[in-house]
Amino acid sequence: MHSPNGKAWASLRARLPALILALGALAMCPCEGAELSSDFAELNGMKVHYSSYGNGPETLVFVHGWLCDRTFWDGQVKAFGDEARAIAIDLPGHGESDKPEIDYTMQLHADAVAAVMRKARMEGAALIGHSNGTPVIREFYRRYPEKVRALVIVDGALRPFAEKEEMAKFIEPLKQPDFHATVPPFIDAMLRPLKNAATRAKIKAAMLSAPQHVAVSEMEAITNPDLWRPDRINVPTLMILAKQPAWNADYEKFVRGLIPDLDYHVWPGVSHFLMLDKPEEFNAALKSFLQKRRLAGR
Repeated sequence: MHSPNGKAWASLRARLPALILALGALAMCPCEGAELSSDFAELNGMKVHYSSYGNGPETLVFVHGWLCDRTFWDGQVKAFGDEARAIAIDLPGHGESDKPEIDYTMQLHADAVAAVMRKARMEGAALIGHSNGTPVIREFYRRYPEKVRALVIVDGALRPFAEKEEMAKFIEPLKQPDFHATVPPFIDAMLRPLKNAATRAKIKAAMLSAPQHVAVSEMEAITNPDLWRPDRINVPTLMILAKQPAWNADYEKFVRGLIPDLDYHVWPGVSHFLMLDKPEEFNAALKSFLQKRRLAGR
């Protein structure tokens, strides 16, 4: 092996501080929640994409809502990468997962979560679901209770907002040819009172990129009465909701009757996307809940 010549050695010495800083940054990656891997699981011939962050002893699985994708959880998975392994999933029909023209049921999504957990070799996890991710993680709990250590419900429902006939009227505009003109008002309603223009634009762009057949099928799927059976949830559960009329005293009484170990919060002044609206506050609440249940580090 040849020793470096004078110019090469001088060049290397000049670059050494930058190289040391780069190596230091690599060493810190788990603490900053840097993405460690991106992979696909398989379900019924479909590819289900997921990203894995961190390498802590506990596992967190983040499940997005209607027309969203795994990137909606970036502010969370990157915050927990030093104390847990955080998995963010693109449900079938979303993000980088396959999008065939099939029925996008909550049962399909629950099985997709199970496929990711098998591929990632996870025995169990705390599942965090936003919006329509709530019936997904609840259905997962029904099907795979032994794999669930805790549930976190983020502005999602455990009972339907309306009767099936009312939901049909709500869904009908989504079926029209001008889908991309119809959806923005739906999204705008969910964004109030979020003021950050960049965050609003990012949310709208991501949701409008989802295929129409996925949007319609998922909405139709949540009218299935089997999803809303009032069976008990016997694992620790954190519920954080954005203040609105549906989350009233009657609803709190209902969910407390379903979940013996419930940590229940209603936040004023936040949008439906409260984990993007107030990420620091959300992460602190999630961390406190997980630490009390010994499901995350320090």
